[in-house]
Amino acid sequence: MTTSLAPTIDDLALEVTGPVMTPENPDYAAEVAAFNVAYTPRPAVVVGATDTADIAAAVRWAAASGLRVAVQATGHGLTSDLSGTVLISTRRLTDVSIDPAAATAAVGAGARWRAVIDAAAPFGLAPLNGSSSAVGVVGYTLGGGIGLLSRRYGFAADHVRSLTVVTADGRIRNVDGDHDPDLFWAIRGGKVGFGVVAQLQIGLVPVTRFFGGGVYFAGADAATVLHAWRSWAPTLPHESTTSVALLRLPVDPQLPPPLQGQLVVHLRYAHIGDAAAAERLIAPMRAVAPAIIDALGELPYPAVDAVHMDPTTPMPCYDHGLTLRELTDASIEALLAAAGAESGSAVTMTEIRLLGGKLASAAASPNAVAGRDAAFAVYVLGVLAGPPAPMIPGQVEAVVGALTPWRASTLANFSGHGSPAEFRAQWTSDQLRRLAGTARQYDPQNVFGGREVFTVTA
Repeated sequence: MTTSLAPTIDDLALEVTGPVMTPENPDYAAEVAAFNVAYTPRPAVVVGATDTADIAAAVRWAAASGLRVAVQATGHGLTSDLSGTVLISTRRLTDVSIDPAAATAAVGAGARWRAVIDAAAPFGLAPLNGSSSAVGVVGYTLGGGIGLLSRRYGFAADHVRSLTVVTADGRIRNVDGDHDPDLFWAIRGGKVGFGVVAQLQIGLVPVTRFFGGGVYFAGADAATVLHAWRSWAPTLPHESTTSVALLRLPVDPQLPPPLQGQLVVHLRYAHIGDAAAAERLIAPMRAVAPAIIDALGELPYPAVDAVHMDPTTPMPCYDHGLTLRELTDASIEALLAAAGAESGSAVTMTEIRLLGGKLASAAASPNAVAGRDAAFAVYVLGVLAGPPAPMIPGQVEAVVGALTPWRASTLANFSGHGSPAEFRAQWTSDQLRRLAGTARQYDPQNVFGGREVFTVTA
């Protein structure tokens, strides 16, 4: 004899303040919607958490029902339909508070970087956000977090002071270096498989302005620009960060006319410090080829989106990333053969990002962030739209495959559709054992799936 699920869901609904929905609910689709619309999330149940108690109730119910827990704020990193899970939507947990004296921010699980940037700016402070201010703070930070300030200040996860975490037993834990230290180590960098973060406290840095933006070159000049960038980027001081991307842009009236429907090379650059020094540093790259658009200048820190110009409209995406131990003339040629103008590829973006600097240093409070020994990160993304859509996954994988001879590993936030083995390969065997052991300790029922994420099977 089986028991009807409906009364159990009714019981859950009585325990939480936020909405509890199944696929039959008319508001379900809006609640589960994600940034990556290549997937339509179909969790068995979605709970719209309004506070930490709601998260704890949802976790307890999922564990008692034998269901996995998934968590979503913005859905930028969605790579499955979440079938058979209890999805905890944290998008309502958007509180942000700044302590200017301590230079910290307390950030709710659903907050986006834009809210933190704007709240910190009046105090002359900035967070270690990524290239897009529309991305959620928590997922980005737990995966390490690389942005415009990282070569100067390190990974975002290195600046986490404490977290409020709901573990698989439904317990609400205040986690830091003194309380649940193994969990504190693992969740900062391990990202998934340990619990649901309801809030985190992060350190802020004294940055108010930067010199930067982007320069667009014609796709015909890609080889010239990429080879020059390969030699130039590693010479930069830690106060500078840069990436370069091959972009296939749509015919979109929101884009400047010279960029519409074009293959272009987008040089991204940001420098913290003296604007005149920044101008001198970027001058060699400005001179390598004629610019279609040169949008470099001194900007207030809240204008950080001007550097990468990441899209803000949800779209169907297939992505895959890796890190490189070095970038050589041969690797540039391999990339161009797979994604350049003569490749026949329809891949939307292939970006190479300079790492190093403070990113290569150990954190003051040790954590599980991987990738500190990599020299460059590559991120490949294709939009699954129009006639090329069926070819995009194979073409993305072709770019990754072309760069495999120079591969170091991957980064949690940029792994995309990489295999589970690739994801585990970020860490040493000792680190993997510690991650797997921590997941077993705090989630013996495997409610969050950490057993599969971190355990290496023969």
